[in-house]
Amino acid sequence: MALKEAELRTQKSTFKSGNEMAALAASQINFHLMGYYPITPSTEIAEYIDEMKVEGENTIAMVAGDGEHGAAGICYGAAVAGGRVFNATSANGYLYALEQMPVQAGTRMPMVLDLVTRSVSGPLDIRGDHSDLYFALNTGWIILYANNPQEVYDLHPIAVRVGEHPDVRLPVIVGFDGFFTSHQKRRVMYFEDGQVLRDFVGPQPEGFPHALDPRRPMTFGPYMNDPDLINNKYQLHVAMENARRVIPEIFAEWEKISGRRYDMVESYRMDDADVALVLLGSAADTGKQVADQLREQGVRAGVLTLHVLRPFPADEIRAALRGVSAVVIGERADSYGSGGGNLSHEIKSALKDDPDNRTLVATRIYGLGGKDFFPADAEAFYELAVEMARTGRVDVPFDYHGVTAVTENQPLEVVPPLTREEQESPVKVELVGDELKVTVPPPRQMMGMAKRITPGHGACPGCGIFPALDNFFRALSGDVVVLFQTGCAMVVTTGYPYSAHRVTYIHNLFQNGAATLSGVVEMFHEKKRRGEIEVGEDITFVMVTGDGGMDIGMGPAIGAALRNHKMIILEYDNEGYMNTGSQLSYSTPIGHKTATSNVGSLGGGKTFHHKDTPQIMAACHIPYVFTAVESQPQDLWKKAAKAQWYAKNVGLAYGKLLIACPLNWLSEERLGTKIVQAAVDCNFFPLYEVERGITRLTYDPEAKGKKIPVEEWLKMMGKTRHMMKPEFAEVLAEFQREVDRRFRRIKAMSEHPDL
Repeated sequence: MALKEAELRTQKSTFKSGNEMAALAASQINFHLMGYYPITPSTEIAEYIDEMKVEGENTIAMVAGDGEHGAAGICYGAAVAGGRVFNATSANGYLYALEQMPVQAGTRMPMVLDLVTRSVSGPLDIRGDHSDLYFALNTGWIILYANNPQEVYDLHPIAVRVGEHPDVRLPVIVGFDGFFTSHQKRRVMYFEDGQVLRDFVGPQPEGFPHALDPRRPMTFGPYMNDPDLINNKYQLHVAMENARRVIPEIFAEWEKISGRRYDMVESYRMDDADVALVLLGSAADTGKQVADQLREQGVRAGVLTLHVLRPFPADEIRAALRGVSAVVIGERADSYGSGGGNLSHEIKSALKDDPDNRTLVATRIYGLGGKDFFPADAEAFYELAVEMARTGRVDVPFDYHGVTAVTENQPLEVVPPLTREEQESPVKVELVGDELKVTVPPPRQMMGMAKRITPGHGACPGCGIFPALDNFFRALSGDVVVLFQTGCAMVVTTGYPYSAHRVTYIHNLFQNGAATLSGVVEMFHEKKRRGEIEVGEDITFVMVTGDGGMDIGMGPAIGAALRNHKMIILEYDNEGYMNTGSQLSYSTPIGHKTATSNVGSLGGGKTFHHKDTPQIMAACHIPYVFTAVESQPQDLWKKAAKAQWYAKNVGLAYGKLLIACPLNWLSEERLGTKIVQAAVDCNFFPLYEVERGITRLTYDPEAKGKKIPVEEWLKMMGKTRHMMKPEFAEVLAEFQREVDRRFRRIKAMSEHPDL
């Protein structure tokens, strides 16, 4: 750890957010690999790292998972292979990966995971509280917590050192508040020369087993019953106890090179405090501000905050609170039904083990779902503590603070429900022999149908989702129940207390929409069979997915397809994770620029080809698969009507709609329809259907005399104009070859029914 004296003083002052500082620290450490999947508010970390990578500032291998569970598996594998590994996630993304967390701790594989805290759904809320953090407490991971962007930067190299310490060897979470810390810029100091951080973390310790030594084969994660499992967990316990000693030692080393001191428990004006607040994360700074004001009024107020949650610093908490008369513990998460959040119970447990402690304790749940914590809120907490100290009792040990439940003046019904008559489509489907005959009326007649999704939602100007969905729903007759997976279409149509849906709407997360709608469908048919509900015609059940939903949700979608439920899965494809800020998805084509496939001196956009979801679903041998675009409405109406017929009479139907996303495609809003048609005319997005296993091409640009090269499509979008430059000629040629190959394959299947 011998650092040059000049390096100790070379720090730069600037304004940066927590996410920026996390990415900067990770880039300077230069982890071997980051397995990741985008989720707000942690997504920016991967974006910033990728931006730095394409400019040569790090060499981190960026591996995009198919979901947070997959990303966690990527990270575990990389750790088993002996690498330094990094990841970042939030909320339900962390919960989706939760099953992997004890695996990594139980096999003692170090890595660093940023948990940018956010409210756990449902209902869906993308802002910050600590409900995800509390799920991490029992996973066996060390948990460090940062209150501001400066601490975010500092805790990353510390996390590497702690996790890799020979007496610890555990994965480490660095937590910080979503949006409050992750996105708000503060004045920070950082080392201009990243070598300072690399010298601090040093080389990886030698001698720990890994999976890449064939001369020394190992078994990682064996099957283990009693009495061995208790021994394994005892070893994990010992490692966590060792961390109590190791963490302060590494904190002290960091102070020597940075000048910034950290303790497991930070005490602010606690030496003579009579009343105190315990606050975790960004709210602690607000508490400190109010404590200063109260001190001027003669109230001996203090603040206690934790930088380490695991191992839990019980001794330090007992020492800090020993002379305090009353403390209010503020928590951004509840442990429902237990009379307090996890932090409260652990602090109370720590105080109970101190026979000399007489501190009165109350808990208040605050700030859920990103609700701000203002000085007035801290003042209310202190007023409660002062009253407790004055009376010597706690009248209400546990309660919520800041609830504004409305019991009167409920919002009026904004959009009236549709009648059955309004839902009768002029498109007609008739089974003639073994063939479906679809009759589509003139467009003017189609436009007379009532909309199932009303105007007035919050989509971006030029968004192609709703014209495409509107056209699809126009061809469906009768009652419809929709399930939307998380994504742009879901978020912009259901902002509480309003809804743009005139039919029954259900939401579930990206990864489980198909399974959820399967349950709805089967319950409908079972209750109908038992005579428990009265219906005229069968309801049509439609799942709408997009924004990468057929990456993370692919497994449940295939499961629903194999079970052949009577439902429709409709995917709108905007070629990225647009609802989290235009990160690459598996549907993003090669060479395309996204927020995690940047273009720079060392990067040329996405490095692998796009996912062919219709062919994957067709391989499940479901009754009907189709592709369509808004620019060819009659083709779309025919296919939508067929999809409904199959979903009501045979089984699962799947459709994919290519839609424009001007904001993230960097294209003109008015050109959306022309752009998606150009994608069809260059054969990137062929229009076809697979009906009972028979493929039929429904539009051949070459036969129509409209075939164009892919560059004619690509130059219409800012995200792909770089591919016109000479240095990207080979990427462009590779893209054209793959587009041509896939189209030839579809055409061959269309010409040969047995293919």
